[in-house]
Amino acid sequence: MKFKLFYGLVLGAFLFACTSTEKESESDTPEEVPVKVIGKVTSYATDSTTMVGYLAMDVNDSSKRPGVLVVHEWWGHNEYSRERAEMLADLGYVALAVDMYGDGKQAAHPDEAGEFAGMVMGNFDEAKARFDAALETLKNHPNVDNEKVGAIGYCFGGSVVLSMANAGYDLDAVASFHGGLRLPVMPDSGAVKSRVLVANGAEDPFVPEQQIEDFKSTMDAAGADYKFINYEGATHSFTSKVADSVGAKFGMPLAYNAEADSASWAEMKVLFAEAFK
Repeated sequence: MKFKLFYGLVLGAFLFACTSTEKESESDTPEEVPVKVIGKVTSYATDSTTMVGYLAMDVNDSSKRPGVLVVHEWWGHNEYSRERAEMLADLGYVALAVDMYGDGKQAAHPDEAGEFAGMVMGNFDEAKARFDAALETLKNHPNVDNEKVGAIGYCFGGSVVLSMANAGYDLDAVASFHGGLRLPVMPDSGAVKSRVLVANGAEDPFVPEQQIEDFKSTMDAAGADYKFINYEGATHSFTSKVADSVGAKFGMPLAYNAEADSASWAEMKVLFAEAFK
């Protein structure tokens, strides 16, 4: 009887200890905080122009993390560039969808879009001033590691980020999606500090083969670290789901290509993962 009582006490103590340890172990494991992306309108300015941007981030993450600028299509700062900023925030970055036209202007017609884009790229000093203002706004955000900054751009925006890379901006990486390759600035040898990704639609009539050859020759001569991908079957604006309707409305060769959209976004993720190490 005494032996059974003793054995029962020992077994009970052992089970209690095991249970207690398990509970302590469970309580020591931090709960995974869900991603909560919030975007807000963010104004910033040059000496002469006020820009209306949109900053997106995971508000449940208080750490410093890389920052990414998103430069809009030639239509101007719109919901599409904001959506891409939110997608970047969902990946763990702080993203600022910039406004290169000022005052949040958007074009309602291709002629107006071409005029807006030409005014910016035709005065590259002003373009740099507006890009600089966005870049400083992003770098000064308390949740941004200002040693890790990149930029992406679509159409007109792709030309902008490639031009800034050519101008020697200290960006870890830039990615151009269906961007133009006739750029206002060509790089000198060693000038391109950024890793560069160019995602191009192989059927894009706005980017003829000669432009591609000239671009590659220039980047090779400059010793740039770049990757150029031609997506077969993809034309201009292949990442935009409204491209088909916009193309039909204005008689333009625009079309969404889900495969190229997904593949190019995956390439961008690899680019940033490596560049931000």
